[in-house]
Amino acid sequence: MDLKKTIFILPNLLTAASLFCGMWAIVRCVGVDVTDEDVYRSSLLLFYAFMFDLFDGRVARMTRTQSAFGVEFDSLADLISFGVAPAIIVYRWAFEDIGFVGVVICFVYVLSGAVRLARFNVLAHRSKAKKDAKPDKYMLGLPIPLAAAFIVALVVASRAMGGWPWLTSHGLTVKGMSYPMIALVMLVLAGLMVSAVKFRSFKDLKVNAFSATVLLIVLCTTAFLWLKYSPAYILIALLLMYVGMGFGEAIVFWPRRRREKREADREPMR
Repeated sequence: MDLKKTIFILPNLLTAASLFCGMWAIVRCVGVDVTDEDVYRSSLLLFYAFMFDLFDGRVARMTRTQSAFGVEFDSLADLISFGVAPAIIVYRWAFEDIGFVGVVICFVYVLSGAVRLARFNVLAHRSKAKKDAKPDKYMLGLPIPLAAAFIVALVVASRAMGGWPWLTSHGLTVKGMSYPMIALVMLVLAGLMVSAVKFRSFKDLKVNAFSATVLLIVLCTTAFLWLKYSPAYILIALLLMYVGMGFGEAIVFWPRRRREKREADREPMR
């Protein structure tokens, strides 16, 4: 057996495993008699898909087996596992009773995910063409796996808390579900995926004052939510912190990035 070929296949096997979890999640939500348990277990399958997707790129970089094929394959798998699958889950979970409007909202989410992945591929190939290219510190737009993770977090939290009690107490839910809130979440996630906001990739993560501060904030937040409310809210809080950090850095570093862009635009004229 050729060891080089085996090493090359390894990251693609992880991508295939992520794709399988996404397909299985879709299958569980397709049918007439889909229960809340099916929706919940489909969401958990997306969690496993996220874990496989988290490691395929890292394994490829560690084994130096990155390829154009791997980039395209990973994006196609992501579109199914973190685009189509979450949209179907949300439709069966929250939008089935509102019909076509729910379909449109889910489609906007999938469309934005497809645009985000296409843009990522273009930028990845452009970066690879540069001989001195280094791993990007930032990603343009919210990565689609994190958008799907937010949806999974909502389903899991709703299951753990028996709905959304603070919304129900104010009459903002129907059958224990807030359709407007979930629709707003889906549209915001769609907007973040195609936005120009840069989010950290953490590929260059080093032990320094910034990383230590972020870790301390994460630990304090998770501990507070665990003791004061419920562990079900931890993932939602972490994702909100990640999005908030992206917007915060966009505001703080906006003047510098604008200056760098102007310098880059003038570069070919020299």
